[in-house]
Amino acid sequence: MDDNKLEQLRYPIGKFQVPVTITDAHISEWIAVLEALPSELQALVKDLTDVQLETPYRPGGWTVRQLVHHIPDSHHNSYIRFKWAMTEETPLIKAYDENAWSNLFDAKTAPIQMSLDHLSAVHAKLVYFLKGLSRKDLKRSFMHPEGEVITSLEENIGRYAWHGSHHYAHIENLLKREGWGS
Repeated sequence: MDDNKLEQLRYPIGKFQVPVTITDAHISEWIAVLEALPSELQALVKDLTDVQLETPYRPGGWTVRQLVHHIPDSHHNSYIRFKWAMTEETPLIKAYDENAWSNLFDAKTAPIQMSLDHLSAVHAKLVYFLKGLSRKDLKRSFMHPEGEVITSLEENIGRYAWHGSHHYAHIENLLKREGWGS
């Protein structure tokens, strides 16, 4: 497979681009994306068979099952990062090895409904929390240990709206390529 095709499979909606100025409209749009993701993902994967769930979304990529488990794991970590940034001054967050997590036995074998339920709960709490933040709150930030990058909460909302949409597109594109679904 050529590099361009592989890059399109890896980043079907492109890489996240931070707007020069993050507006109230961006924040509202991103929160709406986060709010909708659990039900949209549920609808996308609810009828998949075990064979389909064990299919990688691209050569060398995670299976659909691993993706479904990864999204709430990642967004749960993000929710905690939002809380740290609101309760500490530019905290150094804890990174996690997402590939290692996705290769644990639960990510490879557990029923996806557990993670779909987890995503619904995490997003309900996250969206409620985000809707209560002021513009001043959204300027608070945390530091990621990899590269010591400082990220504002407003940017992190966009990053996780993109993240959910990114993995949703992985699954949606696989279903289209394979002719699965409606």
